[in-house]
Amino acid sequence: MRRKAPGFLDLLGNFFTDYMPYSAGLSINTIKSYKYAFRLLLEYIYEEKQICSTDISFRTIDFETLNGFLNWLEHERKCSIATRNQRLTALSSFASYAQNRTLDAAVFANAVDAIPVKTQNASPRVSFTLEEVAVLLGLPDKNTIIGLRDCVLLNLMYASGARAQEICDLTVRDVYFQADATKLTLTGKGQKTRRINIAQPCSVILKSYLERRGISKQLDRHIFSSQTHEHMTTSCISEIYKKYIKLAKGQNPMLFRESNYSPHSMRHTTSVHMLEAGVPLMAIKNFLGHASIHTTERYAALTQATINNYIRDWNSKWFPQTSVIPENSHENSLPEYLR
Repeated sequence: MRRKAPGFLDLLGNFFTDYMPYSAGLSINTIKSYKYAFRLLLEYIYEEKQICSTDISFRTIDFETLNGFLNWLEHERKCSIATRNQRLTALSSFASYAQNRTLDAAVFANAVDAIPVKTQNASPRVSFTLEEVAVLLGLPDKNTIIGLRDCVLLNLMYASGARAQEICDLTVRDVYFQADATKLTLTGKGQKTRRINIAQPCSVILKSYLERRGISKQLDRHIFSSQTHEHMTTSCISEIYKKYIKLAKGQNPMLFRESNYSPHSMRHTTSVHMLEAGVPLMAIKNFLGHASIHTTERYAALTQATINNYIRDWNSKWFPQTSVIPENSHENSLPEYLR
């Protein structure tokens, strides 16, 4: 008796519970992102076609459905082009998995292949100036536990150049205080870890914060917690940034001139300031945990003010000084009224 081919939901379940975490070894964050993409897809199919998830087959998910789903994300849910492309990546990954396990997935896989990745205009990378960093780090009220938490969080993100998720995942075990340096172990994309040193001023307030919370000996506790969860989320960090950016703009109308800042702006700021301080590009790559030096090169764009200073120094020190033409030169002389 022939074995029944696995259906859409069966393979989708295996994809998330077996293939992604074990066969492919993908990170928890990647799995969460892919799961959310398919939750949205099932929501769209139910809203537009009134088909419940239990009734969905691979033939249900044809080109028209997938293309409509991606347009729905972009126009109805107001997702960015980058987010739209991320959802398409999740669909493509599952399509490759499914078509190798059942012929029924061919329609779905062909439909995914027919949808191109959408191009987007490269937006300028936003960073803070040194003055803006100083203002931002000084805003939280360190006399309250929440204010102290926010102060330490902002300082640590600048000192480490860490991603928001890396900060959320930090535990007491990941910090190693020494007399001459404090080491931080960060777990980045693909569960890759790196160990970096952080500046002494940041180390001091971090240690004080852990002691004040009473968790300095509890190695498995997360360093940063929200008011409702022990493990802070990236959305909570985004709200913290929104709060202090709004406050900073109100108090300093001549600073913070960009329309939008995010937690990632601090990571970009760290890379720019390290480059301007003369730190070699390869050292910045390792510090930030980039897989490729090309990623670091895109991050490490000098500010216009620094470029102007470099050019001014080059002009004054290295550019050949030409002789001044004497005023009484008769070569190609012009009438006074034309000078």
